[in-house]
Amino acid sequence: MRKQVVAFLAAILITGAVASSMLVVGVSAAVNPNGVAVSNSPASAAVNSPASGNSTQAQVAQLQSEIAQYQAREQQYQAALNSDNQQLSQASQEMQMIQQLLVYLQNRGIIQIDQQGQITVIGRPGN
Repeated sequence: MRKQVVAFLAAILITGAVASSMLVVGVSAAVNPNGVAVSNSPASAAVNSPASGNSTQAQVAQLQSEIAQYQAREQQYQAALNSDNQQLSQASQEMQMIQQLLVYLQNRGIIQIDQQGQITVIGRPGN
């Protein structure tokens, strides 16, 4: 019981320390008069020179190229997933057919399956 109380108090102390440090950082950022403008704000867009437009267009083109690569890779993964699902479905159908065959053979008295899954071939009675 004492260990639980100590652990609870430690958790409260650590949580309080983290929360208070977050509060201090947040208040400091809110009241800081020397803040930096957000990079995608209209004010910073007006500051950008036309020369930086080429590098921005190059970055956009590079990002679009990467997106196209990711989309192509996603299509490959989807095709592989569809193929694997088809194989799984086919294997499941084959397993059901084998189970039906084993049940048929067991009902006819040709085989016997024990609790451990051991199959014994009995043969037809009278042969």
